[in-house]
Amino acid sequence: MFLHNYIYRLKCIVRDKQLMFWTLLFPILLSILFNLAFSNLSSAENFSKIKIGIVKNDEYNKSTDFIKAMDSVSSADKSAGKSNLFDIRYPSRQEADKLLDDGKIEGYIYFDNGIKLVVKQSGLNQTIIKGFLDDFKQTSSTIVTIVDKNPAAVQNGLLNSVSNRADYLKEAAASNAAPDTTVNYYYALIAMTCLYGSFWGLKEVMVIQANQSPQGARVNMAPTHKLKIFLASMCAATTVQLAEIFLFLGCLILILKVNFGSQLGYIALTCVVGTVTGVTFGTFIASIIKQGEGLKVGILISTSMIMSFLSGMMYDKMKYIISTSVPILGYLNPANLITDAFYSLYYYNTHTQFFTDIALLCSFTVVFSLFTYLVLRRQKYASV
Repeated sequence: MFLHNYIYRLKCIVRDKQLMFWTLLFPILLSILFNLAFSNLSSAENFSKIKIGIVKNDEYNKSTDFIKAMDSVSSADKSAGKSNLFDIRYPSRQEADKLLDDGKIEGYIYFDNGIKLVVKQSGLNQTIIKGFLDDFKQTSSTIVTIVDKNPAAVQNGLLNSVSNRADYLKEAAASNAAPDTTVNYYYALIAMTCLYGSFWGLKEVMVIQANQSPQGARVNMAPTHKLKIFLASMCAATTVQLAEIFLFLGCLILILKVNFGSQLGYIALTCVVGTVTGVTFGTFIASIIKQGEGLKVGILISTSMIMSFLSGMMYDKMKYIISTSVPILGYLNPANLITDAFYSLYYYNTHTQFFTDIALLCSFTVVFSLFTYLVLRRQKYASV
């Protein structure tokens, strides 16, 4: 009897074209739009050479140290894997002003009793130019001061020690994955898709409630216990939603080439737990809300979208804002827990945070299931 009811509900679910669209095709369409929006985002953040001008005069030609310094940052060092910092032009003063007004250079340098910098506006590139010049001035002043007090320092290798900058900080990545802010949007999208399984859960509750659907009236008149029928229905709903989630995940990985890391087993576990949480969340809403289907669906849509928003689907920094300002809200949001589980797999080398998120999701599943059971088992109808 269980297998019969399971197959029956499986066929009914697959034939529901409207819900199949919202739980499968809609997330895929959103992921395609995300991919189109984010396709050039990473390349847009790449550093490009800063275009500057240098006005030559007699004072400039005598400043051999400055010329060598500019050559060192305007010539690519391919062996060290470094690229140019500056793209230098050598216009006259009038030409430099015109190039600056036309936006063809970020600023220009000229010599008039010292190094002068002319820019049209403030910005990152202008700050880099000024920082370089300030560093050169400070280093030159330091060398002059040392030589005045100790002329033998030049013979002792002062210039070589100054030119060879030592970096005492070592960059260490938290994981082998390359930083990519766009994956957070896909994590939140998968979380939303998992929560869309709540629509299947809601439907499976309604088909056993006599006051909500004709199917529910027939179920309550049948000799089979309605909770056994409901269990078979829940298994069918979870099966369909899992199939949709894995199809969606395959689309992201194989077609859109989204990098989720190499821990596919844990990724699959997150999808399974997130799907079960989503389905049971739908049964919870359907059982505690006594009004009609329209109100229940409206509550599911609004809560799912709010939770997805707070997990960073519309604004990636929202997740950080919640974690720093109201951290308890993040632990009470299933969408955030699913997103956080994916995030921890991608960035962290340990699984402490991952299993914490999975445990919390399982706790939500137990709570939703328990409330659903307590409500459904006590429902009685005077007439059917």
